[in-house]
Amino acid sequence: MSTESDVREFLASRRAKITPQQAGLPAYGGNRRVPGLRREEVALLAGVSIDYYVRLERGHLAGASEEVLDAVANALQLDDAERAHLFDLARAAAKRPARRPGRARGPLPDSVLRVLRSMTDSPAFIRNGRLDILATNHLGRALYSPLFPDRTARTVNIARFQFLDPLGRDFFPDWEESLNTTVSLLRTEAGRAPHDTGLTGLIGELVTRSEEFRTAWARHNVRLHHTGRKSFRHPEVGALTLDFDAMELPAQPGLTLTAYSAAPGSADHDTLRLLAAWAATEEAPPSTGDPAAAPDRRQG
Repeated sequence: MSTESDVREFLASRRAKITPQQAGLPAYGGNRRVPGLRREEVALLAGVSIDYYVRLERGHLAGASEEVLDAVANALQLDDAERAHLFDLARAAAKRPARRPGRARGPLPDSVLRVLRSMTDSPAFIRNGRLDILATNHLGRALYSPLFPDRTARTVNIARFQFLDPLGRDFFPDWEESLNTTVSLLRTEAGRAPHDTGLTGLIGELVTRSEEFRTAWARHNVRLHHTGRKSFRHPEVGALTLDFDAMELPAQPGLTLTAYSAAPGSADHDTLRLLAAWAATEEAPPSTGDPAAAPDRRQG
């Protein structure tokens, strides 16, 4: 992945989404050659020269100050995730340290695994920015059982399953929403960790093997993913839609704990209890967090 091309395509794609009317500018004439703002209009809104903005959009963010980046973000009406991504791209262009500490390395601490396993009523798992599931509790492994056809597997990758496994589309019934979320999360992580060879390899594999991923990747969408709802079609218990909360682990930079729940008394809560009953009949999953059995978790 080239930082310059990422910058160029990201800024151009955001510019194309904003009309002059949305930006509060007059739209003269009826034959505009671009779907959104022109470069000179962004420059005007950001308070920089046209030549300077053109240079930025060509990928040369290395010398841009925070004030200029903020001005460009405001001109393009970027949301929080897009603004953070722009700053990540600027750091990558300038080869400055990432905006958060280096990624966690080595095995997950026993204390983290104990917390995960203590969550007996909620499916939960820990993932990294590449969407590798590194550890699950018993109910989390039951929920994501289609991703673990090999019962001895310690880690799997959500994106690889979703786009390359024939079961992926059935397991994620809200396909378009799920597809866009996955690609946006990987695009966000690519801005944070542009030199992560594992991430680069995964994206290259998906771009090569999945036309749907390739199309969505070219949109340059990013997002923050802290809370929401997600639907599943589980092969044992059927359809269920669960609330999720995703929490970054401060002591393990780059790792996120995601937990699912359903409102008591709801049909989804009943299905979740059915999943728990089914999980109880299954053989206990293998221990997670074993560095001897798990792939490299490093993020860069």
